Order: sequence, then C-alpha cells, then structure tokens
Amino acid sequence: MAVDALGRPLKLILTPGQRGDAPLAPALLGGLSPRRVLADKAYDSNAIRAMVAAMGAEAVIPCNPTRKQLIVYDFEAYKMRNTVERCFNKLKHFRRIATRFDRRAAHFLGFLQIAAALLWMR
Repeated sequence: MAVDALGRPLKLILTPGQRGDAPLAPALLGGLSPRRVLADKAYDSNAIRAMVAAMGAEAVIPCNPTRKQLIVYDFEAYKMRNTVERCFNKLKHFRRIATRFDRRAAHFLGFLQIAAALLWMR
C-alpha cells in the first residue's frame, strides 16, 4: 500500500500472504511523484533505490542486516513510516477487512477500495 503524508491510501495491491512485497514496488510506485519514499528493510535493494532516484525522490530505506555496504538514510524522516502502519490499522477498523470474510481476492480488494475511499472522505 502507498499512502500520502497524511496517511491516506493512494494505491492498493493485493498479494498472497506468502509473497514478498518488494517485487511489487515498481507497480506500487508507478504513476506517483513523491518527494520521499519511506519503506522498511524488505525494500532494501539496489534496483528499488535506483528506481526511486530515477523518480527524483529520496529513498528513506534502512539497510538489510545482510547488506555488505551500508547506505546512510535519514533516521528522522524514517520515523514517519508509521503513517503506513496507522493506515493499515484504520482499514482494520472495518470488521469485514479485519476478519477477511471474503473468500475471493477480487471481493476483498473491492471492499478494501471502498474502505480506502471512506478514509479519504473523513
């Protein structure tokens, strides 16, 4: 999920639970023009950092512990990454999302989009 600085969802992509999020970063960031991209250690790859730099944005991504050459990031800016987690929490206030009643992914994604629209209207 991509969110703006106020924690409102901009883009949602639904993936299977066992799949990593990092391979979907290009699709998630496509069409957006952020000043900064805040992400967790799972997104620490040279390809993602290069893509963010090509967008003209600053990559605020802490290094994975297995990285041989550490890359410095803005720790103060990284503190704002909890906006994404807070957005997930707001979405989980909708019981249907929290309990995952929908069996089909398309139905679940549809309700996620409705809930995201409701968050924008608040």
